[in-house]
Amino acid sequence: MATEKPHINLAVIGHIDHGKSTTVGRLLFETGAVPPHIIENYRKEAESKGKGSFEFAWVMDNLKEERERGITIDIAHKRFDTDKFYFTIVDCPGHRDFVKNMITGASQADAALLVVAAPDGVMEQTKEHVFLARTLGITQLIIGINKMDAAKYDQKRYNEVKEQLSQLIKMVGYNPATVPFIPMSSFQGDNISKKSENTPWYTGPTVLDALNLLTEPEKPTNLPFRLPIQDVYSISGIGTVPVGRIETGIMKKGMKVNFMPANKEGEVKTIEMHHEEQAEALPGDNVGFNVRGIGKGDIRRGDVCGPADAPPTVADEFTAQIVVLHHPSALTVGYTPVFHCHTSQIACTFVELVKKLDPRTGQVKEENPTFLKTGDAAIVKIKPTRPMVIEKVKEIPQLGRFAVRDMGSTIAAGMCMDITPKQMR
Repeated sequence: MATEKPHINLAVIGHIDHGKSTTVGRLLFETGAVPPHIIENYRKEAESKGKGSFEFAWVMDNLKEERERGITIDIAHKRFDTDKFYFTIVDCPGHRDFVKNMITGASQADAALLVVAAPDGVMEQTKEHVFLARTLGITQLIIGINKMDAAKYDQKRYNEVKEQLSQLIKMVGYNPATVPFIPMSSFQGDNISKKSENTPWYTGPTVLDALNLLTEPEKPTNLPFRLPIQDVYSISGIGTVPVGRIETGIMKKGMKVNFMPANKEGEVKTIEMHHEEQAEALPGDNVGFNVRGIGKGDIRRGDVCGPADAPPTVADEFTAQIVVLHHPSALTVGYTPVFHCHTSQIACTFVELVKKLDPRTGQVKEENPTFLKTGDAAIVKIKPTRPMVIEKVKEIPQLGRFAVRDMGSTIAAGMCMDITPKQMR
């Protein structure tokens, strides 16, 4: 594994129909992750159905269907390599639960490629995804201004959209001067792997160049060990085997661990990854591990495993900074939606609206507001309806972020600033 390239999880985000699937399909094709004959088959199939422009989007859609039929060919195809890194697309574009999965899934993105169609410019989901990417701590952003072919490769239109986007990303705290903006056409292949002759006015990097310029995420091995439980199995002859992804710190064989809020202690007997036993495991590793002293019924999804001497924090109440992404009316004290934090989903009540903030500057706009609405940023106090593990974002950022969902959509996203811990012992 010594020669393995560094790994980056990439989220492809943007408004519906702005070309996310086509972009992913094109990237997989240009990097050789999907062979040309498969693309050719899709092209013929698309043409025969009168949808000649969809072949790259179909790569993703067909993989999805095959996955649904239980054929496991997508694993390799969700990976592609550039000269410097290997990338995993963290979620299929167009996935309805994208937001939820970004927070709760085993797939936190390290970088995001935002796709915006030149003819439309900034749309509703463009804004939502940019806000979320920032709230979720994605610091590296690349912007592809797509469908330049449909905008006749017009530099003026590119500049207009670039200006709209610069304003938007500046508002949430990205520096437009350090974010690459690339005029591209995923359908035609302009500026994806090669500079396009259609945009002689553009001198910046191609999409693949920009991907190579990303920096490798650091593994947070110096933080306390935390592993949110995805599932718990009972395997005959072995015992209880919880599985999950290590978010921070290092897990070692023989380690004394504590599961919160279950408040159960045990000892790590074995650690297994990719069906091989390991002596230790690091952040980003998906592991199954056997724990002495824990029964299957003792712990469940949403619990977090940590060292016995520095167990995960269970909150009685916590203070959070949130951004309201979408609420049909107004959000007030007493509102109790579901909070999605690492692998847990727990109803929590807004007990106090402390301050309303200017989302651009972070300055206080109003003390003790009576309500919050879409677009507002605020400091609030939250009380979980049952014990919940959350950490301060400044101490363990990986476990300090959450999404607030209600009626099937994401109402808000936020991060935990301070905690009143619940005494568990």
